Amino acid sequence: MQIESLKVYCDLAETESFTKAAQINDVTQSAVSQQISSLERLFKTLLIERSKKKFRLTREGRVLYDYSKQIIQTYESLFNKLQEIKDIVSGTIRVATIYSIGLHDLPGCLKRFLKSYPTVNVHVEYRRAAQVYEDVLGNVVDLGLVAYPVRDSRLDLVPLRKEPLVLVCSPHHPLARSKSVRLKDLAGRKFVAFDADTPTRRALDKLLRERRVHVTVAMEFDNIETVKRAVEINAGVSILPRSTVSQEVAQHALAEIPFADGGLTRPVAAIHKRTKVLSPAMKEFIAALKDQPDPARRHSASP
Repeated sequence: MQIESLKVYCDLAETESFTKAAQINDVTQSAVSQQISSLERLFKTLLIERSKKKFRLTREGRVLYDYSKQIIQTYESLFNKLQEIKDIVSGTIRVATIYSIGLHDLPGCLKRFLKSYPTVNVHVEYRRAAQVYEDVLGNVVDLGLVAYPVRDSRLDLVPLRKEPLVLVCSPHHPLARSKSVRLKDLAGRKFVAFDADTPTRRALDKLLRERRVHVTVAMEFDNIETVKRAVEINAGVSILPRSTVSQEVAQHALAEIPFADGGLTRPVAAIHKRTKVLSPAMKEFIAALKDQPDPARRHSASP
C-alpha cells in the first residue's frame, strides 16, 4: 500500500466521482478503480457501496477515510516542512478563478510570480463562481479566486483587496461626459447585468435596493466580457470593476465614470479548503496575490 493509493481513495470519497478522482490525481478512471479494489483486497472488506444512483462509504470505508486523511495530511506537512528547510519553492498549484479575475487581475501577478519561482507550475481553470467553490471543496484545485466571497466553515478565506466599481457606458451615452455620477442617476435607465445567480449580480441588486434605485435590466450575461460588448453597442449601462475596463476605456470603446457616492467596491478573495496543507509554493503564491498593486492607486497615478 502506498500514500498515493490512500490519497486517491480520499479524493474519491470526497468527490463521490471516479472521473473527478482520476482528474485530481492525473490518472485514468480504470486506475482509480484498480487502486480501490487493491485496498479492498488488502483490508479484506468492502469500502464503497456502488450503484448507478448511489455512492456511499461502508462503515469500514468511513474508518479508512478518517485515518487515511490524517496520514495524508501528516505526510504533506512533513514534505512541505522539508521543502521549507531546504528553501525550495516548486511543484504544481491548481487554481480555479472566476473569469473577471482570471482575465484581468491574474496575468500580471502570474508573470511576476513565475519570474521569481520558475520551477512552479501554475495550472489555471476558468469557472463560474459556484463551480470555483465546488472545485475547492472537492480538492479538484488547491486555491480558488472569487469576488464577494461567501463564508463557509469548511473553507479558509484570504481577503486580497477591494476593487473600485465604476459606471460603464458607451462613449455615445448621455452620461459618458459626466465627471461623476450617483447611483440615483441610474434610476429608470437600461442596465446590462450579470445572470441572477452570480455573486456580483446579487451584491449589486442588494446595493440598488438599499439606495431605492430601480433600473431596467435590458440584458443578462454570465461573464464580464459579454457584458462589456453589450455596453459598447449602447444596449445599456453597467457597474463593473475599474480594472476590468481599462483597455476598452483607453481605446475609447467604453467610458468609465466614478461614483460620487463613495465606497463602492468589490471584495476579492482567495479560498482554500480548511484542511488543506499549503505547500511553500502555495503560500508564496497567496502572498503574491495579496501584494498586487492596488487598482485605485494604479489608475490615479496614470496621466
